[in-house]
Amino acid sequence: MKINRSGSAVWSGGLKDGKGTISTQSGALDAYPYGFATRFEGVPGSNPEELIAAAHASCFTMALSLILGEAGLTAEKMETSAVVTLEKQDEGFAVTASHLTLKATIPGTDDATFQELAAKAKAGCPISKLLKADISLEAELLG
Repeated sequence: MKINRSGSAVWSGGLKDGKGTISTQSGALDAYPYGFATRFEGVPGSNPEELIAAAHASCFTMALSLILGEAGLTAEKMETSAVVTLEKQDEGFAVTASHLTLKATIPGTDDATFQELAAKAKAGCPISKLLKADISLEAELLG
């Protein structure tokens, strides 16, 4: 099976004074603004790194749901956040890391099993496989 998903960007102007918009196939983002200031200066709007962070968090959480199911477990609730790091390097900027933080309530498991399954999801998630960055995970089993 092969699935294609798409997103697009439109840009006008130079790097610092230019303005752009981001759109997704689903319409979740429709000509949403982004630019130098939204990426590097904290001005409201989107940027590629936050989109990657959202994609990584959601992909990892779905992968863990699958892995839990294979182990006969079902999460009551999982909350995952991702922090993607963009760093200046000699040759320009690079995404160098993605740190996942997971807080989960999963009845019927212990912390050792939970950590093992979460690590498996981190390694197997398609977005983790895409990123050539240091991917770390902090997983906390609640209740």
